[in-house]
Amino acid sequence: MESQTDSTLMKLVQAGDSSQLATLFERYHLGLFRYLVSLTRNRALSEDLVQEVFFRVLKYARSYDPSLSFPVWLYGMARNACFDSLHKGRAELTGTEMQDVKSSAPMPEEVIARKQDVTFLQEALQQLPDDKREVLILSRFHNMRYEEIARILKCEIGTVKVRVYRALKELREKFCEVSGDSRKTGMPFARGGEKLYDV
Repeated sequence: MESQTDSTLMKLVQAGDSSQLATLFERYHLGLFRYLVSLTRNRALSEDLVQEVFFRVLKYARSYDPSLSFPVWLYGMARNACFDSLHKGRAELTGTEMQDVKSSAPMPEEVIARKQDVTFLQEALQQLPDDKREVLILSRFHNMRYEEIARILKCEIGTVKVRVYRALKELREKFCEVSGDSRKTGMPFARGGEKLYDV
């Protein structure tokens, strides 16, 4: 049997079947957690915020328009929940606690090299300003289209494109700095790269 679409599940939630929220939670909670960690740099707070987001999904279910992208609506809600928390002074920003990355490379030396590059990348990513880090997380780690990001950030698509370009440029520079190799032209960083974060 085919899995139900996000919109179908949300229609059931809107009709009063809150049990369908569990399926949406399973689909999105890890991605939301990674996104929120990128904003708060606090794992414990991010875990709490994931719960808050899904509470809001249930509370404001009727405001969801099935003709629109569910991830855009969800991530917009997550962003609002995060900023609400930070503005109320409940957040205590701490250094990020990223875990080592599990590599599928079979050779030990490749595993070591890849982990080292990923460590450098994580360090470089954390040195970026919040707005640049956020746009990279959404576009590269969560594979969101520019128009979807524009809706979440409430800005023009052209603005998103410029932000991504500038963020990638700065990330490349930071990566070279932390890795100590100015000759590096590439980074272990591409769309679908959320495996860099092992939750």
